[in-house]
Amino acid sequence: MSRRPEPPPSGGEGGPSGLPDPADPEAGAPGDAPVSPPDTGARSRASARVTAGILASRLSGLVRERIFAYFFGASPTADAWKAALRLPNVLQNLLGEGTLSASFIPIYAELLEEGREEEAARFAGAVLGLLTITAGLLAFLGILLAPWLVGFFFYGFDPERQALTVELVRILFPMTAILVISAWALGILNSHRRFFLSYVAPVAWNAAMIGAMAVGGVALGWSGAELVRFLAWGALVGGALQLLVQLPLTLRLLGEFRPSVSTRVHGVREAIRNFIPVLAARGAVNLGGWLDYALAAFLTAGAVATLAYAQTLYILPISLFGMAVAASELPEISRNRGADRARLAREVAGGAERVAYFLVPSTVGYLLLGDVIVAALYQTGAFGPDEVRVTWLILVAYAVGMGASATSRLLSSAFYALRDTRTPARIAYLRVGLALALGAALMFPLDRFRVGVLGLGAVGLAAGSAVAAWVELALLRRRLREQAGPELRLAGPVLPRLVAAALPAAAVGLGIQLVLPPLHPWLVALGTLLPFGVIYLALTRILGVSGPLDALLARRSSRSP
Repeated sequence: MSRRPEPPPSGGEGGPSGLPDPADPEAGAPGDAPVSPPDTGARSRASARVTAGILASRLSGLVRERIFAYFFGASPTADAWKAALRLPNVLQNLLGEGTLSASFIPIYAELLEEGREEEAARFAGAVLGLLTITAGLLAFLGILLAPWLVGFFFYGFDPERQALTVELVRILFPMTAILVISAWALGILNSHRRFFLSYVAPVAWNAAMIGAMAVGGVALGWSGAELVRFLAWGALVGGALQLLVQLPLTLRLLGEFRPSVSTRVHGVREAIRNFIPVLAARGAVNLGGWLDYALAAFLTAGAVATLAYAQTLYILPISLFGMAVAASELPEISRNRGADRARLAREVAGGAERVAYFLVPSTVGYLLLGDVIVAALYQTGAFGPDEVRVTWLILVAYAVGMGASATSRLLSSAFYALRDTRTPARIAYLRVGLALALGAALMFPLDRFRVGVLGLGAVGLAAGSAVAAWVELALLRRRLREQAGPELRLAGPVLPRLVAAALPAAAVGLGIQLVLPPLHPWLVALGTLLPFGVIYLALTRILGVSGPLDALLARRSSRSP
């Protein structure tokens, strides 16, 4: 029989029951009463905790990428690593965070809201058992089929790159199976509004890979294929560390529970029904990602690597702000899915404004100052000025659709909270097909243009993705309006003011860049990006945009006696 979780130690996260408190997204609520949704300020702070965790994770990832660029640049070995990391990552993307968020969190959070903690624990145990078996079997199949998978998806690689990619894939498939279980722990923590730990945990994964490159590349003097194999083993160890970081608090919140494989536990069959369309949508998205890399393998050597470098920066603002808001809103909309349509419209619109507040300057910054950002992050060792220019051009194409991708994460979460997983799935199929068609049409003509020895074909793949992102957002918005009503306006009222603040701020940064003497990329970035950010924040306040920063600053006053 399940018991209530033990209270955390003094000064730790949460309160006596392990359930969330309306006043503080990370504090516990005493007693067995259902949990009320926090106010808007608290929800903004919840998304800020997600942002803080993701920020730490992404910063460590950027450090990892800079060290990787130093040792590997845009070499054929870098192509093999990026391809190998993408291929087994299908397990994490299919079964991990996004899919579990759609099928697991709404049911688990609703059980907590109703005070049915024992049922919630049994449900979590059944999901864990089924997930572990599924991920383990798929990882085993991935190891067996690695030569055929690499040969099919990366047919454009030469035999040497294909052989190295197969070796790496066989090491990385078990890693992604472990990361799937880590995503289950994330779902538990998010449902209890313990957002920070779940999103900061990947720091352990990045740290293990940074350590592997430091030991192998510096202490042992390895390079090329020898070093990248050692990096893969470091990634496997890092995956285990990421799970172990989350387990103690996760188990404390669950209390006594037993993993099982029963589909008779309350909520499991509904979760599976919701899981299947999201799984299919994730499958389409992953197939699209695979095919992007497969198409890039036919381009000039280095195309896969530069595409991956640009994707790291493209995903950064989406993760920090789009995913942060979507992750913090999903449990709350799930708890109140029976509320009136006007309330749903307000919740989604408020989330969209928080996303836009940060995505607008990120987009403008990438478009006008992206070369500064790429150089500051990557220009070192084997990564030179030509690699900077090509990566920036790919990033420019991605940036055009960045705001649409981030907002679509929020709208998809709203559908998931309403237990509608099929609508985002169907629209995802269309997005993937459109992105591939446009990318394939553009990449070969663009690859005839060169920056040094590197071609620009990957710019076409990124441009196709950007156009498809806007189509996806338009379709999601139209379908959500059918449930939320015509008052659903997203970030429309504040968007012109955000753009009016971002453009002059970026223009100042660009002017500073033009007059600066030749300096280290880090100094150029500091001299241009810092004024850009400060001016943007000042102008948004002058223009009367009450951004998320105001809600965060209100935290102290709301706790004052």
